[in-house]
Amino acid sequence: MIEIYTTVIFLFVLFALLGGSVWIGLALMGVAWVGMELFTSRPAGDAMITTIWSGASSWTLTALPLFIWMGEILYRTRLSEDMFRGLAPWMRFLPGGLLHTNIAGCTIFAAVSGSSAATLNMVGKMSIPELRARGYPEYMIIGTLAGAATLGLMIPPSLTLIVYGVSINESITKLFMAGVFPGLVLAGLFMLYIIGWHFFSPAQRPKPEPRLSLGEMIAESRFLLPLFGLVFVVIGSMYTGFATATEAAAVGVLGALGLSLMQGSLSWATFVESLMGATRTSAMIAFILMGAAFLSLSMGFTGLPRALAGLIDSYNLSPIALIAVLTVFYLILGMFMDGLSSVVLTMAIVEPMIRQAGIDVIWFGIFLVVVIETAQVTPPIGFNLFVLQGMTRHEISYIAKTAVPMVALMLLMVVILVVWPELATWLPENIRRQ
Repeated sequence: MIEIYTTVIFLFVLFALLGGSVWIGLALMGVAWVGMELFTSRPAGDAMITTIWSGASSWTLTALPLFIWMGEILYRTRLSEDMFRGLAPWMRFLPGGLLHTNIAGCTIFAAVSGSSAATLNMVGKMSIPELRARGYPEYMIIGTLAGAATLGLMIPPSLTLIVYGVSINESITKLFMAGVFPGLVLAGLFMLYIIGWHFFSPAQRPKPEPRLSLGEMIAESRFLLPLFGLVFVVIGSMYTGFATATEAAAVGVLGALGLSLMQGSLSWATFVESLMGATRTSAMIAFILMGAAFLSLSMGFTGLPRALAGLIDSYNLSPIALIAVLTVFYLILGMFMDGLSSVVLTMAIVEPMIRQAGIDVIWFGIFLVVVIETAQVTPPIGFNLFVLQGMTRHEISYIAKTAVPMVALMLLMVVILVVWPELATWLPENIRRQ
């Protein structure tokens, strides 16, 4: 009964603060403060100062603002125009035509951004006007973009995986590598959906694109080379062990600055805008992580995570049953909270549970990202839906309907991960043996 009362108090304080429009970071600190004052004899102020400083000064966390800055730099250059120009010649002959540029563009930009919102903004500004001008159905343009943009959460460098890794003290590089194959498989599922639409809706196909010679296609592909080079340097350096995630992020920033300089789109104003944008986003995430670190300490003193893990263990749930329960839990949570907040808010309780059940924490990180991706395109707080509403002026309900097939594919991806866990664990294990 003590654990139940403790949980009720924590939840009441949390929802009272969030309902009062208190910042999430401050709300987490407030809950932790109440827990420390009610359930421990340790001075709450001293504990908060020590915990916040330890969490904020983590070397691993340094990769977060650097990857955000890299994405901000690329977002403010002409890279989007070049990317569409380089992709279009190779996508036009696939069943579904240039709709595949939404998937391919999001996959490529996700590999240098790490942010779902940045991926959606950049690829959306690139593809929506072009696809509309060519007569593609509006619901296919928006639906495929809404789903594909979530790849920014999985394909390395992923900001969500960085936050998850910091929360459970796990290797960021291994988490990044675990997201490569699942991210590519999910992108493949999205492309299969477009191919299916092509064959089952022939009346909605636009006019065929004009033919290009092989030489012209290769010539247009040159616009992709700078971006592919940056992806190779950032991800390749981590895979080979040449650089840690933080070092690769620093190299990525230098590469992004070099690309924008060569394009002639790097001005002092662009530089300052990208730096301030990265600073605002990084400060917000760091503040949430500070609150989460203090909350984890407070809950550890109460013994609630251990008690909950023991309760779950007493039910003798199989790992698959536990995953099913957590899938529903995170989908519901994601309807009312953004992905990063969902991770930091729940890890103090969920981590002991998954370790008790013998679930690989690397695999669970990828599972968690897929479920959070799904929540990004489900109302009422589907962040990608709001971004698309601002870009297209459609109603949220319309955008959500267009994304329903993509949500189904993401849930299918959860099943695929459960059936073939090696999809997420093989590459990190391979790195571990090297």
